[in-house]
Amino acid sequence: MKKIFTKFSVLCGMSLLILASCKKDDSNKVVISGTGAKGTLSANTTTVALSKDHMTDNAVTFNLTAPKFGFSAATSNVIQISTSATFVDSLTKETSLGIKDVSKTFTVLDFNNVLLSLKLTGGVATTVHARLKTQFTGSITTPTYSNDITLNATPFNLTSFLYTVGAYQGWDIKHQDSLLSATSNGIYVGILNFTDSYSQFLVVPGRGSYDNKYATTDAQNTTSSNVVVGGANNFYAPATAGFYTVTLNINTNKITFDATKNYYSIIGDGANGWNAGNDVDMKAANDGTGSWSVTLALKSSGTIKIRKGHDWAISYGIPKTGADGKTLASSDDDNIPVPATGTYKITFLPTADDKTAAYTLVKQP
Repeated sequence: MKKIFTKFSVLCGMSLLILASCKKDDSNKVVISGTGAKGTLSANTTTVALSKDHMTDNAVTFNLTAPKFGFSAATSNVIQISTSATFVDSLTKETSLGIKDVSKTFTVLDFNNVLLSLKLTGGVATTVHARLKTQFTGSITTPTYSNDITLNATPFNLTSFLYTVGAYQGWDIKHQDSLLSATSNGIYVGILNFTDSYSQFLVVPGRGSYDNKYATTDAQNTTSSNVVVGGANNFYAPATAGFYTVTLNINTNKITFDATKNYYSIIGDGANGWNAGNDVDMKAANDGTGSWSVTLALKSSGTIKIRKGHDWAISYGIPKTGADGKTLASSDDDNIPVPATGTYKITFLPTADDKTAAYTLVKQP
């Protein structure tokens, strides 16, 4: 009995020591609120000059001093740029900095991209705010913020367009298609559907006019490759009709055609039928969004699907579960119902991986 009591006393003593140790550790913890210090931010200019002709030049350099908390700690720093003086999340973009960075330089292209991502309009002078946000790495503590800098700038529209008109669309100069240059670098790209062999077309710099047309001096009924402003001959598409990615490079004065399967069509007994050859091709917007559209008559007695490259390998319908009426899936899915017989404009925007897509069916008057 004495031996058992002794063992019990030893165990109790050890437990008390452990508890005492835990209590001591807890009392030595550092509680970080993140509100006791602030960094500073300055810029080498408050009027930021932006121009397409100087996109690789430096636009603005921010210099920063991180807040001092009085002890060593890993922190993360970001520069926030916002159209809101209160830095509302939805109106603010952040750029992360390295741990040891004491400055950050934005090129004209980089800073312009930030402004465009804030939904600012090209060619319109605007004012934005910038500040330094600092937070302990991996911590849920409240961030600290530096002083607010006001910057003035006029963003430019980064994208630019040329327009196409030709036999494939009835030479309708009032309803042209487009070729897009995403960075205004002189290279214009778009997907066009040439319905005939050696289909003729032109490229023009403005809507509704043939002024300063891009054409060729290449022989007729041969696929064009050379670009000449005011050339005597129309461009000629390849001998095989179909969808092509057209690239016009005004830096090298060349035009190229690459056959593509990256196009979409409507099929089903709600339209022309389910058989091969019944596809109704959609038209690429060629506006950088990746969207497609078509207007056609649909029947409520049938259903439709949207498929890629006239093939069933990738076809879109209503998800069997979780359908929200706005999303299509390219997996094992149901057909798309037609609400009522009539003429509809169908718009379609697939994701890059071709797994889901947003779409609308809008009945026309």
